[in-house]
Amino acid sequence: MKLGVILFQLGGPDSLEAIEPFLYNLFCDPDIIDFPFARIARQPLARLISSRRARHVAHHYAEIGGKSPLLEYTMRQASALESALRADFDARVAVAMRYWRPFTEEAIRQMERYAPEEVVLLPLYPQYSRTTTGSSLNEWARRFHPNGWNPRVHVVEQFYEDPAYLHSVVEAVDRSMAGFPDPGEVDVVFSAHSLPVSVVEKGDPYRRQIERTAELVWELGRWPARRHLCYQSKVGASKWLRPSMHEIVKRLAAEGRKHVLVVPISFVSDHVETLHEIDIEHREQARSLGIHDFRMVPGLNDSPSFIGALAGMVRRSVATPAHRHGGSV
Repeated sequence: MKLGVILFQLGGPDSLEAIEPFLYNLFCDPDIIDFPFARIARQPLARLISSRRARHVAHHYAEIGGKSPLLEYTMRQASALESALRADFDARVAVAMRYWRPFTEEAIRQMERYAPEEVVLLPLYPQYSRTTTGSSLNEWARRFHPNGWNPRVHVVEQFYEDPAYLHSVVEAVDRSMAGFPDPGEVDVVFSAHSLPVSVVEKGDPYRRQIERTAELVWELGRWPARRHLCYQSKVGASKWLRPSMHEIVKRLAAEGRKHVLVVPISFVSDHVETLHEIDIEHREQARSLGIHDFRMVPGLNDSPSFIGALAGMVRRSVATPAHRHGGSV
């Protein structure tokens, strides 16, 4: 059987010059910017925000190599997943980035040429939010138009409770925890991308799923450390989920804690928010406050256990009832 899988991700600028258009695409997303009369004001507002934000974050990308590594990691995941699936299927895996190349439409064209009977849509966000998974699936529905190729479409909407995924996270934390002289002296900080409180108040399950992910990982890991949960990457003046990582690091320093391990719990790949925001900005904050042993668990990226988890999700998804075509996702 011919099987197609599309991995959805946020995307990231592939050069310093691409930062502003990448941000413009992000802030033009109706699943991100939504308010009365947004259809009229969204594009001018996106131009304003992206112009200002690009100047602010350009040096962040410059310090991690001048571009986002997210596409490279996602392509590695696609290649590894395709290899794993070929034990059972004639498989092809494509990548669809939401805000920068390769866009969703490019992944669709690639799949059309391959014409598999079954397609699995797999957003690489463990926890569901309408601003991430929802946005990616909405873009698929807008762009996919059956035209001679009408596959059965399966959707993985979230996988934060998937046992194999949780095992891959625990395995990664174990590797980092092994580097501490005394795990009992470690403060483990689970960090997730923040979200406007207004989105959660409208019923978005993201915060609940983040909290549950941290609980499940902690139960499986059974580390003799202390556990914390925080949020990062707030943009703008509105109320976002808290506590922030800045607040957590400040509190731990005030308590005299000396060993901190950050676990990025909403990201499966390293990118600017892990490599710069956590590993450079918050590391410097911690050092300035007296915490000199500040570490970060690397992203799952293309670790064998995570790829195995994704392959398991795809196999189970194909075994379940499907949508007849992408427009109904």
